[in-house]
Amino acid sequence: MQILVIEDDARVAEHIAKGLKTAGHGVALESDGRAGLLRAAADAFDLIVVDRMLPHVDGLTIVQTMRATGDTTPVLILSALGEVDERVAGLRAGGDDYLTKPFAMSELLARIDVLSRRGPAIVAETRLSVGDLEIDLLGQAVRRGGKPVDLTAREFRILAYLARNEGRVVTRSMLLEHVWDYHFDPQTNIIDQHVSRLRQKVDRGFDGTLIHTVRGTGYMMRTGG
Repeated sequence: MQILVIEDDARVAEHIAKGLKTAGHGVALESDGRAGLLRAAADAFDLIVVDRMLPHVDGLTIVQTMRATGDTTPVLILSALGEVDERVAGLRAGGDDYLTKPFAMSELLARIDVLSRRGPAIVAETRLSVGDLEIDLLGQAVRRGGKPVDLTAREFRILAYLARNEGRVVTRSMLLEHVWDYHFDPQTNIIDQHVSRLRQKVDRGFDGTLIHTVRGTGYMMRTGG
């Protein structure tokens, strides 16, 4: 297997690399979250081991960005944060497994063996487009009609999710689950508030409306409105 290890602690990274190579795996190392995310998108790996706390881009953001782009490469999250809430956050972000530090190399290899049985990875998308709207998923940048659109991290995730479901109705519950990772009252107006602000930035001043309300249900992104 070809495995990408994203770990900023050089001693830990070398320990993992040595264990993986001894077990017959190919290993690529990155010590920076941003570099690791770019490497994960550029090269094909069978599995990724990522530390949760990293410079520039943290491990959970790496996993969330991968999943938002459709990359299903198995990911094992490493972290010194072992509380139940922390593990749940890692899994909800899109991680396939969560191993707390310190760990035994034998357990790491066993977990990798289990994850390797889940089948081949799907090549990730790095860009989405709907009409004249362009979304750079890696750089988390948005342009409409060639003009940059400044969004918050939450607004970006909402927009990317709507764009990935172009032409389909996205309910408030779906947004709560995939953008907030929460399960609570879908009647809350937190969704409407965020989408309203997103519309002001994405649709106002441009030709045609892209984000449409589906009365009583949720939203849809489509051209021609």
